[in-house]
Amino acid sequence: MQRIANFFHFEELGTNYKTEILAGLTTFVSMAYILFVNPQVLGASGISQGAVFTATAFASAFGCMLMGILANYPIAISASLGINAFFAYSVVIGMKVPWQTALAGVFVASILFMILTAFKLREKVVDAIPRDLKMAISAGIGLFIAFIGLSQGGLVAADKSTIVSLSSLQVGSTWLTIFGLLVTVLLMSARVPGAIFIGMVANSILGLVTGLIPMPSHIVAAVPSISSTFMVGLTHVGSINSLQMIVVVLTFLLVTFFDTTGTLVGLAEQAGLVKNNKLPRIGKALMADSSTMVVGSLLGTSPMGAFVESSAGIAVGGRTGFTAIVTGILFIFGAFFSPLLAVVTDQVTAPALIIVGVLMAQSLKNIHWEKFEVAAPAFLIVLGMPLTYSISDGIALGFITYPLTMLAAKRGKEVGAMMYGLAVVFVLFLWILNAA
Repeated sequence: MQRIANFFHFEELGTNYKTEILAGLTTFVSMAYILFVNPQVLGASGISQGAVFTATAFASAFGCMLMGILANYPIAISASLGINAFFAYSVVIGMKVPWQTALAGVFVASILFMILTAFKLREKVVDAIPRDLKMAISAGIGLFIAFIGLSQGGLVAADKSTIVSLSSLQVGSTWLTIFGLLVTVLLMSARVPGAIFIGMVANSILGLVTGLIPMPSHIVAAVPSISSTFMVGLTHVGSINSLQMIVVVLTFLLVTFFDTTGTLVGLAEQAGLVKNNKLPRIGKALMADSSTMVVGSLLGTSPMGAFVESSAGIAVGGRTGFTAIVTGILFIFGAFFSPLLAVVTDQVTAPALIIVGVLMAQSLKNIHWEKFEVAAPAFLIVLGMPLTYSISDGIALGFITYPLTMLAAKRGKEVGAMMYGLAVVFVLFLWILNAA
């Protein structure tokens, strides 16, 4: 036991087994909802929800353990919310790309991700994107996720005269969403660890009691098969043969860049791991999340990344990779509770999506709104994602506009060559979408 404690530097970081185990449990409880939300989101694309459930559980377990062993960070990894919505709603449903091809896109993006990380180019690529636009992308994804939650939960609906409007409040399932949202909001406000997960459990119980959700025949079962998704990403790489799919791969790559790198830095700051404005072992941490993205794509799920809910475990004292390993072990046990998928309906997951949207929207505070040449493209990204129902379209609007507004403001020299290149790429991207 002492050798393990020495390996994770318990004494140096001021922690112990009890604290680390509690932190790992807290992190898992805080993010366990992803086991049920990810299959719901990706299920819209036609993928087997059972397969996604298993893929999410085992890819998360792999990522958490790798992060713990390689980087010794108390940071968990799982399927990234937002990018899974891009996968299902923008790529598969919006662009009519088969989910098998979309998984191949994730696989190709994950390989590029690993290469860029291995050659230490990842930080340079991220640095080329202005921070204001990174913040806008994060906030825009948050609004997009929240809009999906509001729609699936039955709170808003299409309307011919006003485009969207408040849905009928005479539908029982809509009140289930409202109940779950209120409970989760109150728990989050009270700083209760695992608030999102607890809210989902309370919502599910109310649905079962009222008959709005059918009672499952059992709770524990064999792990669902992933035969329908296993290695599909690899075997369909040949389908990445159009400019449209190249842009999709690029978008997977860019969005995952912003999401995981920013989350890693923020969580490391919270844990007090940043020394002299630098992250020790950051290369190993980045390799852990990029490797997990590869594994996830081969098992059958959308891009994986550092999970912001790790902050819950850090808040109760988690300081080492042992916290992440405990979380990973719990994800393996979680794979045996797939029957609960039938209980976790759209109305149960909707509040979680809305709350995650609120958390991601906090990035808005970091945008320089007083500088119009920056505010305009950032605003187009933020508003463009939910209104076009596409993350990539929102990014395109902002990335195309940014070089133009900067040139008009006589700040064109501040725009890097990569940003000019990305603007051209997204012009082609929009042209292809409209020509399709």
